Amino acid sequence: MAPVTDILMYHSVSGVGGATATPPAVFAMQMRALAETGLPVLDMDQWLAARESGQLPPHSVVITFDDGFQDFADAAWAEMSRHGFRPVVYLPTGYVGRAEGWKGIGKPPRALMGWDSISALADEGVLFGSHTISHADLTSLDDSRLEIELAQAKSELEQRLARAIHHFAPPYGLADHRVRAQIARHYRSSVSTRLAQVGAGDDPFDLPRLEMFYFHDEARWRDHLAGRGWAYLARRKLMRAVKAAAVKPWAGL
Repeated sequence: MAPVTDILMYHSVSGVGGATATPPAVFAMQMRALAETGLPVLDMDQWLAARESGQLPPHSVVITFDDGFQDFADAAWAEMSRHGFRPVVYLPTGYVGRAEGWKGIGKPPRALMGWDSISALADEGVLFGSHTISHADLTSLDDSRLEIELAQAKSELEQRLARAIHHFAPPYGLADHRVRAQIARHYRSSVSTRLAQVGAGDDPFDLPRLEMFYFHDEARWRDHLAGRGWAYLARRKLMRAVKAAAVKPWAGL
């Protein structure tokens, strides 16, 4: 049987509500349930190396966070480090140390971590990736502006953290063929917001993820981890497709 990977997608671990916020108690439950399964939880570097060498386990998990909100440092990291989990956090460099200011922001706007916190977390084992400079819809940019968003964000992260930056997440999950080709010039992987598990044939620059807002119920989350969640995942994918046909693609992400 071909290996599968669950790439978990989080934004905020807080009680502010909305689809991009996971309450701390729910997050703790999700991490505890994941730890109890004994499934391999790989960081993105480890996962990519295992994939490229053909040594992925039958079922593995990668944990990702978009945006780098302050509550990652305040609430999420302690819970993950308790279980030995090492996530990747995708940062929009132009908003580091500021409040979110893009389409679909929280109310009130949430604070992002500053560079001092990010550097300290990197030293503790957190991986960081790029989420562009300005959190723009990359499909709306010309080639010149797209190159700036990809290359300058990577360069600043590498200079500030003194380590290579290999991983990317396009804002709102929006990346067409042109954008993905440009991403591949600078990074080794890119995730999407497409709802699915990662299979052996998935494009490393269009990796699907599981939006963890859908797994706030403990029984449902444990069923998924045990391989019994296919019907629920299929229903969620259908509902997302219906919604996507009716609203702007960035809504709620």
